[in-house]
Amino acid sequence: MSNYFSNPPGAASSGSNGASQSPLSPTGAAVPRSTALSNKLNSVLSASYADSDIRGALEILDGRGIQNTPETRRQLRLDVQKEVIDSNGKIVQDFGKVAEQLTRIGTVISSLNNACEEMRRHIALATQETAPVLEEATILISQRQEVETKQKLLEAFNKHFIMSEDDLASLTSSAEPVDDRFFHTLARMKQIHKDCEVLLGSENQRLGLEIMEQSSKNLNAAFQKLYKWIQKEFKSLNLEDPQISSSIRRALRVLAERPSLFHNCLDFFAEAREYILSDSFHIALTDVPSGQEGDMTAKPIEFSAHDPLRYVGDMLAWVHSAAVSEREALEALFVGDEGEIAKGIQAGVKSEPWSRVDGEQVVFDGRKALNDLVTRDLNGVARSLRQRVELVLQGHEDPVTIYKVISLLAFYENTFSKLVGRESSLVTSIASLQEFAFTHFQALMQDQIAVVSAEPANFTPPADLGTPQFLTDALDNLTSLMKAYDSSFGHEPTNDSSGENKFTPIIRAALDPFLELAKTSSNTISDTTSRAVFQVNCLLSTRDSISPYRFACVTHLLPLSNTLTTLRTHLLEIQHDFLLNASGLNVLLTALKPFTPPPPPSIQPRTSSPSSPATTTPETTPSSYPPDLATIPSLPEFQPATLSTISQQLDDFLPSALVDATENLKAIHSPMLVKSVTEEAVEAFCLDFEFVEGMVLGADEARGKSVVFGDGEEAGAEEEEGEEPQVDNWRLRALFPRTTGEIRVLLS
Repeated sequence: MSNYFSNPPGAASSGSNGASQSPLSPTGAAVPRSTALSNKLNSVLSASYADSDIRGALEILDGRGIQNTPETRRQLRLDVQKEVIDSNGKIVQDFGKVAEQLTRIGTVISSLNNACEEMRRHIALATQETAPVLEEATILISQRQEVETKQKLLEAFNKHFIMSEDDLASLTSSAEPVDDRFFHTLARMKQIHKDCEVLLGSENQRLGLEIMEQSSKNLNAAFQKLYKWIQKEFKSLNLEDPQISSSIRRALRVLAERPSLFHNCLDFFAEAREYILSDSFHIALTDVPSGQEGDMTAKPIEFSAHDPLRYVGDMLAWVHSAAVSEREALEALFVGDEGEIAKGIQAGVKSEPWSRVDGEQVVFDGRKALNDLVTRDLNGVARSLRQRVELVLQGHEDPVTIYKVISLLAFYENTFSKLVGRESSLVTSIASLQEFAFTHFQALMQDQIAVVSAEPANFTPPADLGTPQFLTDALDNLTSLMKAYDSSFGHEPTNDSSGENKFTPIIRAALDPFLELAKTSSNTISDTTSRAVFQVNCLLSTRDSISPYRFACVTHLLPLSNTLTTLRTHLLEIQHDFLLNASGLNVLLTALKPFTPPPPPSIQPRTSSPSSPATTTPETTPSSYPPDLATIPSLPEFQPATLSTISQQLDDFLPSALVDATENLKAIHSPMLVKSVTEEAVEAFCLDFEFVEGMVLGADEARGKSVVFGDGEEAGAEEEEGEEPQVDNWRLRALFPRTTGEIRVLLS
């Protein structure tokens, strides 16, 4: 295509040189021609060959296979215009054919319109002639359909709302049996009564009211018939029969829809069963059962009335057996059909809204009803049981047996709670028997205390200061009680931090009063050592008795241990005072009281025993301490004669000191306690002796005397020059030669 825009040979030279223009063409015509050519070139050059139309035209041109020749370029426009004219001619011919066909279609449509108009005229005439006949036929058909509908409605109404005479007789007549037909008819009558609500919703309520009234009468008569039939069956009902009649269970489910009649039936049944079970219990108590050969060895329960534990246990076992049998027999009546009875109760509440209490929603609980019924059946037995248990307990005076009966009652209370519920009157009755038995137990313990208190001889401690007999008997009884509780069903695992437990009231009633009596008895002893020994023996016996049982230790071991600790401290002071007094060292300690360092202000001084003479010496105030040790030899207790006597007394005491101190507490029943107290007292004595020895050595040093050791040899110290000569030329150490080491060896 570049040939379209290429210049012919010689064009450039002719275009660039104006002098070479043709002499034939005038100068005025050359300028417009040159302008037209330049415009055409500009137009061609400014054209965008990226335009889609141009590209399409070029593609069409290329598809024709046209050769790029001058002839072709000259004829191209003419050829294209010719083709366009030919195409337009063909289109005109085709539209001519279409116009002919449209003309023929218009003719056909005109013919059809004329035919339709003729048909409309004929139809209008036919409609005018048949309109009365069609109207009459429509009315007749409508009347026929209405009559047929009414006939079907009447048949359905009679079939649904009207019962036959035979069905009514089966429902209300007492001569007819209560069988499947009765229950089927009753269910249909209930449905009729329920469906009457639909009739009451219509404009004319008379029919609905009449049918509802009649159905209500029939239902009441049917439920009365069912109520009487159930009562009759209850009279001959054998609960021992493993398979109770299914008709009774079904009747009870249906009767539950009338709560008043249902509860009346239960009341009647409970009264009958209460009488039967009470009679059976009386027979078991007093008469030998008749029956098979194996039962002839059985004896009436009252044969064991002399043994309260067995007597009460046999009665409770019989009641438990009867309760289990009664529950198993009645379980089939209620629990198996619990859902049906609950539905019946709910339906009955709607029919008897007055049966609600304060508008409370009534919900039937088969298990609760079963428990209540079993409890009511056993009410007579429970009353008889309570009377007999109270009588046998009142006539028995052994506290251990009474407590075993309490444990037995607690076991059966828990058993019956699981069987018939904790709200049962039977469980309440057994709980009240427990309270009665415990009250009687407390009364027996108080009687024993009163008997012991009435004898003045009981308050006199034994000669050996051992545990008094009344406390020993009380501890024996307590041990039996603790063993019974430990092996009982009601025994609970005891936590040391849990505080009181079920045995706490028992131990307080059986032990605490006797400990108070022992304390009162100890107050009659004037000698403090004997009184402390007696109290320790009583508390040790008590602690040894309760220690094996954690449930008793929880409440009583800590107070006993605290009291024993206090008494042990008192015994330690007694032993200490004994060692000081027997050795004569107490005289020196009393004299050296002013030389004792005062305790720090934050530490309270130990309270001395009342028998210690050190309490008569005035305390040394911190402002006057330390006093002059050189003044010790001037004290009366440290004069040669006195000090020699005390030293000799100490020498005489030491060989048998440990034996004498142990003998002082020989009445205590615990050798380990005596040994530990004596050892601590000896240690305290050694510390006191060490203090006295230090004071003696310090006094000799203060006087300038030679210090003498335990072997009697002098240390070789001489008096310093310039010191005043002493008036007395004796040494304290020479008069008091014992050392702390010797004391510890002799007392070990």
